[in-house]
Amino acid sequence: MWEFSLNLTDGDLANFLTTSLKNTASVEGGVVTSHIQNGNNCVLIAVPMIKRERMENILTRLITEIICTFYKSSYLDKHLNLPTHEKIGLVAFKKALLNFDRETDYYIIQKNLTFDKDLYLDSFYQFRLGSLKSKWKELVSLANENRDYLISSESFIDLLKFLVDNLDICEREVSVFEEDNGYKICLDGEGEGKLLNEEALVSSIIDLSPQKIHLYCNAMNKATNLLEQIFDQRIIVKTSSSCTQMKKR
Repeated sequence: MWEFSLNLTDGDLANFLTTSLKNTASVEGGVVTSHIQNGNNCVLIAVPMIKRERMENILTRLITEIICTFYKSSYLDKHLNLPTHEKIGLVAFKKALLNFDRETDYYIIQKNLTFDKDLYLDSFYQFRLGSLKSKWKELVSLANENRDYLISSESFIDLLKFLVDNLDICEREVSVFEEDNGYKICLDGEGEGKLLNEEALVSSIIDLSPQKIHLYCNAMNKATNLLEQIFDQRIIVKTSSSCTQMKKR
């Protein structure tokens, strides 16, 4: 059997890892358990030696995603110092920074990631990923140094649009439908199944980074206006009022 211990301080992340790995390990003839030891959350993985490479690939994907999402989000919260804008704009800006040049982030993490007997995730992040944090620091410093320039809403939108334009395309086409209590996103004709508020809508669309967006809404608001501005030629907006006007013609 190949055995591996992944240790981290955040209990929610440990639960996420345990849940994500359990089914896969079971299918491969292995087991995943977790416990708390000396203040650390320990996720223990054991699979037949023949399945080691497959499990390492799955762990690599999960660890990379955790660092690029949770650790980077925490870094941005701590170091980003932007002028006051509409909250929805700041949510969008942070989400765009979170996804910006993610391919390079993945490469740096995976180049430094090795699987021996155990891995302390916080220590790995603090001491092995100096080049990754330096990269994030340059991005945040550039935004902070141009803080006065970004006080202008037009300048802020220009920078946000630049970031969004330079994200990797993740989806070819998405449709957004406004319902009574929120919005639903459909991918390939299938909805995600949950209603999103305005902030979650903007955040999700930036995460998806689609090549084309079809937005159907009752009327324009802060969220839909922002999406129309930053996605520009990639979004087609159809409101109830515009459809009514077309019918009258």
